[in-house]
Order: sequence, then C-alpha cells, then structure tokens
Amino acid sequence: MNISHIGVFCGFGSGTEAAFTESARVMGAALAGRGIGLVYGGGSTGLQGALARGALENGGQVVGVMPRMLVERGLALKELETLHVAEDLAAHKRKMAELGDGFIALPGGLGTLEELFEMLTWAQLGIHRKPCGVLNADGYFDKLFGFLDHAARKGFMSDQDRRFLLSAESPDGLLDLFDQYEPARSRRLDWIEKQ
Repeated sequence: MNISHIGVFCGFGSGTEAAFTESARVMGAALAGRGIGLVYGGGSTGLQGALARGALENGGQVVGVMPRMLVERGLALKELETLHVAEDLAAHKRKMAELGDGFIALPGGLGTLEELFEMLTWAQLGIHRKPCGVLNADGYFDKLFGFLDHAARKGFMSDQDRRFLLSAESPDGLLDLFDQYEPARSRRLDWIEKQ
C-alpha cells in the first residue's frame, strides 16, 4: 500500500508511564526513517510533543492540524513548518482524514479514542479504505481489545470488522502491518446495502 502520510492521534498529556512518552518519540522517529510524513494534532506537550519532536529530530516532515481554540491558547508546537488551523473539532478531524493515508492511535484519552473510532467507523462504512491501528505501548489498549472482542461476540460487529483495527507493540511492527494492509470490504456495508 502506498503511504506518504500517517495521521497519528495521541494525548496532550504524558500519562503515568515513561514508556508512553518513549513510544511516541520512537513512533515519530520510525515514520521519519521510512520517509512517511506525520500528520498530528499540532501539540507541543505530552505525547503529541514527543511524537513530533521524534520525527523532526530525525529529519521527518511534520504537519499539525489543530482547532483554533487550542492554537489561541498557545498549545501549538512552535517548530512546525506547517500548521493547519481548523475552525472546530469536526473540521480538525476532516482535515486529518484528508491528509492521512492511514491512522494510528497512541495512548490518550477521550479525544484520542473518539478520533480513532471515527476513522474505524468510516472504514466500516466504506468511506475510506485506509489502515487503522494502535501502538499498544505498555499494554495500554489491552482492555479496549477485550471490549471489541466482547462486542463481536455479542453480535454488534463482525469478526471481519473487528480485524480493521491493527495493533503492535513496536512502531516498526505496526508500520510493517500498514505496509502489508489489504483493504477488505466491511460486512456492515453488505448489511446496509441489503436493507
């Protein structure tokens, strides 16, 4: 699959484990090492800052996409050459979706999960056919995987749709999965067309 830019969602905070910050920095460096541009939330703090600096310090291209309300609070990384200022969160997500050829979530909170699930939902509905994955640093997403497996067992998603979410514990492992990704048609889309 031809991937020139990957959208990465992650927290403005650093969380409780040093492994989260280190994994973000290594993710940025791994993208730069493969010549893949980083598209992210534009932040200077927490995992966002570590991710962007990891890419920049290794010669990577970094594009920020940040809602105006956060730019006005001075939260954007000053070293960015390109910062798209979105009028609101909806416009922020649309721009991230437009610029990214795939999407990765690192540890984060509600905003990170909301962005990841929107991209997964769009994949399920056939709006895009781009890979979506998580970097499971220090087992952060283990309980999320358990919930998704539960949802599949209870009939709210197919096993095929459950497999839309790729995961790995290392940046290189996840990027290798993205390289091998073959888009599949969603069972949900088949169901919708039969209605």
